This record gives sequence, C-alpha cells and structure tokens, in this order.
Amino acid sequence: MDEKLKKSYVPMTETAFYILLSLVTPRHGYAIIENVSKMTKKRIVLGPGTIYGSLSKMKKDGLIEPVKEENNRKIYQITELGLLILKMEKDRIKELYKNSKEVL
Repeated sequence: MDEKLKKSYVPMTETAFYILLSLVTPRHGYAIIENVSKMTKKRIVLGPGTIYGSLSKMKKDGLIEPVKEENNRKIYQITELGLLILKMEKDRIKELYKNSKEVL
C-alpha cells in the first residue's frame, strides 16, 4: 500500500470512518447520510457537501467504487483497499481503547 495514501487516512476522521463503514453495503449518498445518522444516534449528521466531497476523494484514492446508478443516483461500495484501510483504523481504535481501559 502507498504510504502517502495510508498517512492521509490513518488516523481517520469519524466522517471518513462512518462513510467507509456504511459502504460495506452498497449505498448512494443520501442513504449514507441516513445510515451514519442512525449508527451515531444523530450525533453525526453529514451534509451534502461533506458527503459528496468525501465520496469524490475516496473514489479518486481507490477506497470506493461506483457499482451502479439508480434514479440518477450513483451507488458506491467499498473496495478491497478501502476494507484494508478501514481494518487498520479499527485496529488503531481497538489499541486506543485497550490502553485507555488499562489506565482508567
């Protein structure tokens, strides 16, 4: 994996994490917004500018790919590279949790 790409995503913003996590199941932008809101109990509410800017960057970086179009909406899903980056971030978060649990 490209180290520059890795460094731009790990550590990952919550927004990027939840977008990638949402795309384990193929979804369009609005469905991602709804899914993130549901997963976070409305703590994170993504706006259209945020979601579409993130999707564009992630697509360019090869983390997601469009799989089809329905009713003028592009549907995306995570790629193998995206899954690898998501797993790296999950492992990083697990380490944070483990270390904080030992101390607190």
